[in-house]
Amino acid sequence: MKDTYIDKTAIVDNGAKIGKGTKIWHFSHIMKGAIIGNECSLGQNCFVGDRAVIGNGVKIQNNVSVYGMVTIEDDVFVGPSAVFTNDLNPRASYPKNGDWVPTLIKKGASIGANATIVCGTTIGEWSFIAAGAVVTKNVSDFALVAGVPAKIIGWMCECGERLSFDVENKDQKEIIINTCPKCGRKYEKIENSIKQIKGK
Repeated sequence: MKDTYIDKTAIVDNGAKIGKGTKIWHFSHIMKGAIIGNECSLGQNCFVGDRAVIGNGVKIQNNVSVYGMVTIEDDVFVGPSAVFTNDLNPRASYPKNGDWVPTLIKKGASIGANATIVCGTTIGEWSFIAAGAVVTKNVSDFALVAGVPAKIIGWMCECGERLSFDVENKDQKEIIINTCPKCGRKYEKIENSIKQIKGK
């Protein structure tokens, strides 16, 4: 495993935990109490707050702030200038003193450039948040969401290929099977959620 790299312009406070092989680039700031796993990459001008947790193999592009109480699981991609919040109703005159609202980004999810993730939400495994989307509620595993506020417009394979499920028929009850045209993984759709079929 490669050694950790911290650019000379980055600031890592005492008490922050940085995993092996992780790279932290120019002008980033990692606060005391932050936890970053192995083999991650944080682009320039990133911020990771106290009580923020980042898993292994996470790629965070330039100009992203991961505030306290945000948890990012393994293999997540966060695009440039994506925004996380941790306060649903901020007031300068009434500070919360660390009483933040948690957010969970689950394994393999991708968050597009300039997307906003409102706190208190869970972003499902291998889901895909389109660039510029504003996420105000939980996102299902493998869902492709876009818009303001973000809504499901499709489904994504684990490999990143778009799947061809019909998401318009919300009364659909039968199980629909779909095979990814790129990698061959199989999925089943029941109503408005899908899951990967293992071992087929």
